Amino acid sequence: MNSIFQKIKVVLPAFCLIAISWTITACVDEDPGPDLAKTGEFSIEFDTIVGEETFGLEPRKYTNAKGEEFSIRILQYFISNIKLYTDSGDEYVVPQEESYFLVQAEDRNTRFTKVTVPEGDYTKISFVLGVDSLRNTMPVDQRPGVLSFDSGQGHEGGGMYWGWNSGYIFFKFEGNCNLISDDQQGDPTGNKQFKYHIGGFGGYSAPTLNNIKEITVDLNQGGIAQVREGLRSNVHLFVDVMEVFNGQHMFSIAEHPNVMFSDFSVYIANNFPGMFTHDHTENFSKGEDGL
Repeated sequence: MNSIFQKIKVVLPAFCLIAISWTITACVDEDPGPDLAKTGEFSIEFDTIVGEETFGLEPRKYTNAKGEEFSIRILQYFISNIKLYTDSGDEYVVPQEESYFLVQAEDRNTRFTKVTVPEGDYTKISFVLGVDSLRNTMPVDQRPGVLSFDSGQGHEGGGMYWGWNSGYIFFKFEGNCNLISDDQQGDPTGNKQFKYHIGGFGGYSAPTLNNIKEITVDLNQGGIAQVREGLRSNVHLFVDVMEVFNGQHMFSIAEHPNVMFSDFSVYIANNFPGMFTHDHTENFSKGEDGL
């Protein structure tokens, strides 16, 4: 009897090891593949307003909290690095190559950032206002789409790049305000110009200004994004450009008519998160919204 039990003790562990080995191998080899993932269309709509008024270019005029009347000539900015979050905390990062957009307020066709994402109920989104430091430092041929110099939008055409500073302008806002002092150069009609070109990604080889801002928006109040195969979910945001002047760092146009790569640009960049509010979310069938 002792010899029989001894044989069983030897055989059973060997069998168990074979079974365990087979199970582990089966799990490793099982690969569902990306084609099994269901995806849907998702977009963020950046709808520009000015305080409680609709957006319009000059000659339309607005008045900021300092009582300064101004008009707007140019407003455009980069949106990048879009992420979506479920209520359980799962995160989906849109592939970077597909996640750069140039929103031009005067061109409503640019107000949508359209991407494809996995099915899910998303309760929060985030994005960067600006262009991340990694992309700023990449070779020119690795800057696709609106970042491309050849497109005319990132460089000469849109004027969204500082050749002298080797970096993208994240946010460009220009207009007129006749309260600016007489020593400020005006345009040919005599209008006094303000210009805010905000950029700075931290520097190549030495630390410099870093005005990259990640904006996070909770969708629970205005409706979550229910992304489904064959559907499109659109998150509608209001972008209040008045917050540039009236935000947490309120300032006077006349006192700061031109801000570019200077210390004061940090105060303006810190006002950016307050510009974005969630209005509502729409979940469409494809083509239902005409987009």
